[in-house]
Amino acid sequence: MKLFRAKIDPRCAYCKHSIPLTGADLGCIKRGVVEASGQCRRFSYDPFKRTPPKPVRLRKNYSDKDFAL
Repeated sequence: MKLFRAKIDPRCAYCKHSIPLTGADLGCIKRGVVEASGQCRRFSYDPFKRTPPKPVRLRKNYSDKDFAL
């Protein structure tokens, strides 16, 4: 089972070299203060910084007709 795609789009928000600062800015060890949506060639993916998308909410009003074949 694959948990992540093989090719991740580089973003400073989940780079190994970034440190969160105030607001949407990040501190990068390599480039200084950068935006979270920024990218550079020194990108190194850190899976612990990436937040997964929220799960889809299931509807709650099922009836027996929904489960009949």
